[in-house]
Amino acid sequence: MASLMDNLIGVLEEENTQYQALIDLGNEKRTAIVGGDVASLEKITDKEQDVASLLRNLDIKRDAILKDMADVLGKNFEEMTITKLIGYLDKQPNEQERLSEIRTKILATGKEMQDCNLRNEKLLQQALEMVEFDLTLFKSMRQAPETANYNKQAYNTGDILPNSGFDAKQ
Repeated sequence: MASLMDNLIGVLEEENTQYQALIDLGNEKRTAIVGGDVASLEKITDKEQDVASLLRNLDIKRDAILKDMADVLGKNFEEMTITKLIGYLDKQPNEQERLSEIRTKILATGKEMQDCNLRNEKLLQQALEMVEFDLTLFKSMRQAPETANYNKQAYNTGDILPNSGFDAKQ
């Protein structure tokens, strides 16, 4: 059981490290979003995909270790969580404390990552709104004035101006 506990704590610490790496990438992403640097954004996204893949592998390892621990403890794996495992370890205070500490670290890292993602989401939404505004502005610059462009049925034609922006002949 002690080796399983060491393995579990090692995997949880590595997961926490990878989540910290995602936070660092999120902060880089924020800088790229604010600067409008699409090339950097692509590179950061690729790095995030690599970290996500590592996290997925660690998740599989963690589940395998928890399954083994559930078998040793005679508990149902489907109901096994880190919090419940901490409760099962009341006769092993050192392991209980170590597991409790890493759980607290991961929860704090998760909260920090969530905050970072929310900030980036808002920045991306604002950037999209700005692009939409710019597109609307460019489109409206090429349209003829709305007041004098009616067809024979008295409907607005919404004509587009020629490339020069003027429709007067010289």
